[in-house]
Amino acid sequence: MSLFVARLLLAILAGALGAFAGWALLGLLNIPGLALGVAALVAAGFVVAVDGLRGLRLIHWLKGDLAQSAPRDAGLWGEIGYRVERALRDRDRQIVREREQLVQFLSAIEASPNGVLLLDSHEQIVWCNRMAADHFALDPVRDLRQRVTNLVRLPAFVSFLQRGAYDEVLQLNPLRGPGALSVIVRDYADGYRLVLTQDVTERVRSEAMRRDFVANVSHEIRTPLTVLAGFIETMQSLPLTGVERERVLHLMSTQTGRMQTLVADLLTLATLEGSPRPASDRWVQLDTLIARAAADAQALSNGRHPIRFDAATGVELAGVEAELLSAIGNLASNAVRYTPDGGEIELRWRRLEDGTGEVSVQDHGIGIAREHIPRLTERFYRVDGSRSRETGGTGLGLAIVKHVMQRHGGELVIDSEVGKGSRFRLVFPAARVREGGDHSLGAEAMVAQLTAGAIR
Repeated sequence: MSLFVARLLLAILAGALGAFAGWALLGLLNIPGLALGVAALVAAGFVVAVDGLRGLRLIHWLKGDLAQSAPRDAGLWGEIGYRVERALRDRDRQIVREREQLVQFLSAIEASPNGVLLLDSHEQIVWCNRMAADHFALDPVRDLRQRVTNLVRLPAFVSFLQRGAYDEVLQLNPLRGPGALSVIVRDYADGYRLVLTQDVTERVRSEAMRRDFVANVSHEIRTPLTVLAGFIETMQSLPLTGVERERVLHLMSTQTGRMQTLVADLLTLATLEGSPRPASDRWVQLDTLIARAAADAQALSNGRHPIRFDAATGVELAGVEAELLSAIGNLASNAVRYTPDGGEIELRWRRLEDGTGEVSVQDHGIGIAREHIPRLTERFYRVDGSRSRETGGTGLGLAIVKHVMQRHGGELVIDSEVGKGSRFRLVFPAARVREGGDHSLGAEAMVAQLTAGAIR
């Protein structure tokens, strides 16, 4: 019913009620003026009473539980109640939507790998995600409304926050554990500040490794170049006998070979890092790889070490033959270099219960202290630099092995004890290992076995 119709019906009803009252009074007193006044008064009072009752019901609803429906009265007050109720429901739905959006936004920030910290104008913590709490050793619930400088007392952070100039990026150490933390501060709203933190430990470590790499390469190349330059100057300025000339040329050839080996290893590393992952449908006979690696090790040993290896595993590995041979060959060569004369070297294959397989190279050399093992695969890292250079190593062999295994989905595992030797294991995933049956090794592998003298 429309507002106009409701008001019209109310007026008609009031008029009828007033007319009845006036007619009744006129019959009793026979005073027309008084009867007319009473009729008008009754009609007006009826309208006021009805409107007042409806208004009181609306006010009672407004003062009470607004979750209940508004009074469903006709007329102006009913229309006002309906409009107010609809506005309240629209507002509630809008608040719910905004809260959901806020929750989603905060959840997205919570999932961010970076830390987010909101500070008010008094440097009190308004909100922070778990990453920021971890970076600054905070409790994201307990420490709310606390002054951040009372909780994070790093002098560099406190002075940076209070300085007010945030154009630069602050780098400091996190409160929990080693590493490096990048801190950015931005102003927003009225005195509020946004603090963004990021763990840059890996970036700093990579930059340090890059600097060390350049320095190491420069040093490794400078040394043989210095030797070559000295020999060339000697040959140009001094008369040498035939024997002396031959000796100088031999040393120059050795240094040249050392540089060539270094450059070859650097190119190998660059190729491994920039190439796609090897396909899993190209199968290589493991017997061939082990036989060739053993032959190269025997040639390097020149009969100084007994070298034993599994000659007939009947296994095939999925991957790139040159890379797999490089990995096994590097381990075998290292075993020769760091094993005293007469020490035995073994190349073995073993299939594990979970389907994975491992190629192990065991030596009985000088061994490696435990604190050095985690860093052995770093480029140019040497436990004993002078000994490594004497044996002809470039310091890149184990880095190459690690990259080869990562590309083939496997891993390099190192076990060693000082004075008892070392064991290097290449662990291949089950998907890259299969039984190859009775495959012929071929002429090249057979010659390698005969050369190594290891067919038993």
